[in-house]
Amino acid sequence: MSNAPVNSGRRRFLTLSTAVVGGVGAAAVAVPFLKSWNPSAKAKAAGAPVEVDISKIEDGQLIRVIWQGKPVWVVRRGEQTLEELNGIGDKLRDPESQEPQQPEYITGAYRSIKPEIFIAVGLCTHLGCSPTYLPDSFGEQVQGVTSGFFCPCHGSKFDMAGRVFQSVPAPLNLVVPPYVYLDDNRVLVGADEGNA
Repeated sequence: MSNAPVNSGRRRFLTLSTAVVGGVGAAAVAVPFLKSWNPSAKAKAAGAPVEVDISKIEDGQLIRVIWQGKPVWVVRRGEQTLEELNGIGDKLRDPESQEPQQPEYITGAYRSIKPEIFIAVGLCTHLGCSPTYLPDSFGEQVQGVTSGFFCPCHGSKFDMAGRVFQSVPAPLNLVVPPYVYLDDNRVLVGADEGNA
């Protein structure tokens, strides 16, 4: 047993230093562990909403984005296209979109929130091929219809609102995903008004 005096300042310093080093070590282990609970970037991208800038899309132009691993089309429709959509109901299988291929807030012949912007999942409802956009030559497919979507796999045809024509293999209109306008120039695909 030693009779040397106890240096309480040194003891406090060592105790405090040990606590600090232990706390830093615990944080170094905890941070990666807690981060592992979050979904990966790939998982977030697979189901996360996708923001689309529509400010530079011209009439008749289609842009593609990926949402949930699927192609989504965003098309700006001109005045002539909108007028044409109202006059072809007799050629369509489901002109009023009675089948639930779109959110409840998407109604009417245009199947969109704003008539000039059409948003749809770019997969045929027959067997999932991706139809081709024919902005000027769709009249070769359906007489009297200027533009639309033609599926080269089995010949299904859709108008500029994604409504399927009669006598083709596709049984349903194209799917319209949930979406919400963030402002006049941005759309969030994959989110409804309540969860945007």
